[in-house]
Amino acid sequence: MIKPPPMKQARSGPLADRIFGWLAQGSAWLTLGTLLAILVSLTISAWPAIQKYGLGFLTSTTWDPVKEDFGGLVMIYGTLMTSFIALLIAVPISFGIALFLTELSPAWLKRPLGTAIELLAAIPSIVYGMWGLLVFGPILATYVQQPLQKMFKGVPYLEALFSGPPVGIGILSAGIILAIMIIPFIAAVMRDVFEVTPTLLKESAYGLGATTWEVVSTVVLPYTKAGVVGGIMLGLGRAIGETMAVTFVIGNFNQLDSLSLFQAANSITSALANEFAEAGEGLHQASLMYLGLILFFITFVVLSLSKLLLSQLRKSEGAKT
Repeated sequence: MIKPPPMKQARSGPLADRIFGWLAQGSAWLTLGTLLAILVSLTISAWPAIQKYGLGFLTSTTWDPVKEDFGGLVMIYGTLMTSFIALLIAVPISFGIALFLTELSPAWLKRPLGTAIELLAAIPSIVYGMWGLLVFGPILATYVQQPLQKMFKGVPYLEALFSGPPVGIGILSAGIILAIMIIPFIAAVMRDVFEVTPTLLKESAYGLGATTWEVVSTVVLPYTKAGVVGGIMLGLGRAIGETMAVTFVIGNFNQLDSLSLFQAANSITSALANEFAEAGEGLHQASLMYLGLILFFITFVVLSLSKLLLSQLRKSEGAKT
């Protein structure tokens, strides 16, 4: 008995398409409106501090709630420095992990290793902070800071770079903890975009005698550069916005005595977490909101630079073609 052909599902009409289009457009406008609302509310809350300090807030290292004299340079420096250290450590490690999982790892190891790395992203940040303070900090002080201080004692610049009490908390410790936290995000994105590269392109390169590094540098990376930059920016955003882990290990010190990597400092997020609940109405609270506004603009600038970098890469690629 011949079965009748399956009935085709009725197509949705133009009204359904218009409704879908309106919903999609509304979602986009809602996102933009939310960002503008956050910007406006931050500006209004920070306006007393903006009026009093202006752009001088960005260059002042004073933070004295008693005298109501505030400056954000220490927090801005701590945020940027810890994020830079985190990226400096996390990007090459994440690249190596993604390269190993996609090109070098045996088939039986790919899934468990990839799952184990992704599980690091599920660990709460407060656990990283407690581990950094109680376990990693003493190890860093005993086996890294003290030997470095002895090694570079009397050496210009380098002695100051590693100076400070050997307690294992400070900018370097916070940067390393942040690096451990963002490695799963960057590595997962890099692995996924590396796997998107057509197998035919890689096999053709291998067939021409290219090494694994040549295949990755000349085929995989040019094909996936947008995804790689996106993964790095995702990790950077995670590092800039992290609060609890940094609060535990950065030292929460509102003075900038030296540029040592082991100097206790503060970040914008840790300052907000520590002081906002106890800040009274007035300049103290407005200064904290000013810090939040600065953090908003730092994130915006980072995203803008990533877009500019991608556009320059596309232009250079077109010029070569």
